[in-house]
Amino acid sequence: MADSVESERCDTVFNLKSKGCRADAIEHPSVQLQIVSSKEVKSQVTPAEVSAHLRPGASVNFLLRMQRLENYPLDIYYLVDVSASMITSIEKLNAIGSDLSQKMAEFSHDIRFGFGSFVDKPVSPYISIQPERLKNQCSEYNKDCMPPHGFIHVLSLTNNITQFKQIVSKQKISGNIDDPEGVFDAMLQAAVCHKEIGWRKEAKRLIILMTDQTSHLALDSKLAGIVSPNDGNCHLRDNVYTRASDMEHPSLGLLGEKLVDNHVYGLFAVRGNAFNWYKDLLPLLPGTVAKKLDDTTSNIKNVVVEAYQALLSEMKIQVDNPMKGIYVNITAICPDGSRHSGIEGCRNVQSNNKVLFNVTITMDTCDVEGGHNYIILKPIGFNETAKIKIHRSCTCQCNSPQRHKDKCVTKVHPDCPGVPCTDSNCSSGDRDHQSENCKRSPSEPECSGRGTCLCGKCYCAKTKLGKIYGKYCEMDNFSCPYNLGKLCSGNGDCNNGDCKCHSGWEGDRCQCSSSKKHCMDSNGLICSGRGTCTCGRCECTNDKSFGPLCQYCSGCSNTCTDN
Repeated sequence: MADSVESERCDTVFNLKSKGCRADAIEHPSVQLQIVSSKEVKSQVTPAEVSAHLRPGASVNFLLRMQRLENYPLDIYYLVDVSASMITSIEKLNAIGSDLSQKMAEFSHDIRFGFGSFVDKPVSPYISIQPERLKNQCSEYNKDCMPPHGFIHVLSLTNNITQFKQIVSKQKISGNIDDPEGVFDAMLQAAVCHKEIGWRKEAKRLIILMTDQTSHLALDSKLAGIVSPNDGNCHLRDNVYTRASDMEHPSLGLLGEKLVDNHVYGLFAVRGNAFNWYKDLLPLLPGTVAKKLDDTTSNIKNVVVEAYQALLSEMKIQVDNPMKGIYVNITAICPDGSRHSGIEGCRNVQSNNKVLFNVTITMDTCDVEGGHNYIILKPIGFNETAKIKIHRSCTCQCNSPQRHKDKCVTKVHPDCPGVPCTDSNCSSGDRDHQSENCKRSPSEPECSGRGTCLCGKCYCAKTKLGKIYGKYCEMDNFSCPYNLGKLCSGNGDCNNGDCKCHSGWEGDRCQCSSSKKHCMDSNGLICSGRGTCTCGRCECTNDKSFGPLCQYCSGCSNTCTDN
């Protein structure tokens, strides 16, 4: 538009001076990084908090140090599939309780053990609902079984090994009728129910999940008519999972998120052919390993020890709480000198070795509307994090009232080169008048809140979304409705909030083909003459007609002839 003026206020110092900007009017926001908190004593992750001051296109860099402390407190929670086929493994677990405690003491002098059981959702078709089987799901094994359940928390974390062995020895088996179990359902509850399980804030957390079957996944529950998505929250009442019958199994993404958020390692100790199934899923579940079980006590003990060693020797990190326009790049510098991406991290790290993570934070664009102003770096399996607070320099300080307090002390208007500074155009009343020239109405903001008013004219802001234009910056080419992720469905142009559809398309989002071919019957009639074609579909206008082409009509005189 002729009345619209566009001007770039961000440029190199040389170019700005070439455009006539005075040297004292050019701002150069500083880019800096400040270490806010760097606690070294008994800390595995340092620094704990940094503050980054950024401007568009700028980057800051710092080193994050991670070190596994020796003899760190350890919480181990056994989550056991108690379906009838697992009875041998349960008996072996009871037999190795004391030996395992002594072996794990090599890694920590402060270990606690807990125990929980699971089978599957206690609804058909996962369990038999025949009257005699409802009483005892294990009747074919000639055993007295406990009822099937999604998850029961049996023993909170304790250092009393005798109590742990007693609980395991009293554990009854249960049963179901399909092969997959409710593994992930139970595992998520064990990870998020802090108070009930007894997870300690200062301890390493490990869930040892023992099973011989694969797990149900999200959407499997629809077979039982369960459609409510898993919300990822704790639902234990009197130590029993209360939402097993009316909430879906969690997705892999949700389970992985909850394991990381709650600093929980996972060990899948699996018997039989299901082992490879879990092994293939490990890349989707950070901080987990899979080991194969057999029926010997030594195998179970070795599996736990080897898995814990493997988990402790890996140091990985992921970015949580991302911010729009802020990019974080992380490179792990391993003790052997090799470098890997942060999520890949380092392997085979000894307890006395430090791993450095080179963290680069880049601000690409200014996106300051709402949201948070910090990023979290979260080491996998660690109960410590690093917080990065972001301060964004996105506007010129010259817009502040204090900066313009003595605006008219010179003979030339500072914001309007070439305009003489007289009493009339530099008075308070004139500044108000200049501002009013940038408003469509007195109640609206200057330049519609999307530009800067200088000398009575609007300089519209620039955005990657598209173009802002108009005398008052009141128009743009990106505020139209979207469909299928595309502006105007990709079938039209956006003109100040309205889609102007290309030829062959119609609708407020240009989402509908204007062609009538999909509404035409074999006789060439639109909707069989009983409706109108809207967006490529027939809308029957005759109350008695129905069908995709309104071809069926109860009581119409010519129905038999037409069909």
